[in-house]
Amino acid sequence: MYDRDLLIQLFQDRALKFGEFTLVSGRTSTYYLDSKQITLHADGLRLVCEGLLELLEDVEYDAVSGMSIGADPIIGGLLTVAAERNIPMEGLLVRKEAKGHGTGQYVEGPAGPGARVIVIDDVVTTGGSALQAVDRIVDYGAQVVQVVGIVDRLEGGAEAFAQRDLPFQSLLTIQDFGISPPDDD
Repeated sequence: MYDRDLLIQLFQDRALKFGEFTLVSGRTSTYYLDSKQITLHADGLRLVCEGLLELLEDVEYDAVSGMSIGADPIIGGLLTVAAERNIPMEGLLVRKEAKGHGTGQYVEGPAGPGARVIVIDDVVTTGGSALQAVDRIVDYGAQVVQVVGIVDRLEGGAEAFAQRDLPFQSLLTIQDFGISPPDDD
């Protein structure tokens, strides 16, 4: 069973850092969520995966995916927890750059064209990484039915997904850690 409070505590203890940081989006921030401290930790990954399976209970999908390297442990964890619960699921990994040999694909995995896919991002700021994964999944021939995040920084990602008619949910928001999103002035 998903223990939301324990996941919040793990983030606070292991992943939330304060200082001056430049994010993938290019924005600067006074805090950073090092999500790998959670998704590469046995208890943290299990909590994230249990939470995601609960969050996605009413969504019809065939596969989970996301941009490597952030989504990779989450996809592996979800596949494992799903197998333990006899939930059919496949995974797709989305590369930042096309493979330089073999098939030269951006997307790797057993789920084929036509699959209904969830795109996962660990920390959502502007949504740029997840949208890049969405574009590659669509080019691959699959259908993105939902975007999910572990933590939403509340800095425009949800709005970017809405502009593309992509449903979005997150397990947590930055407000769960007592941090207010930046003003848009």
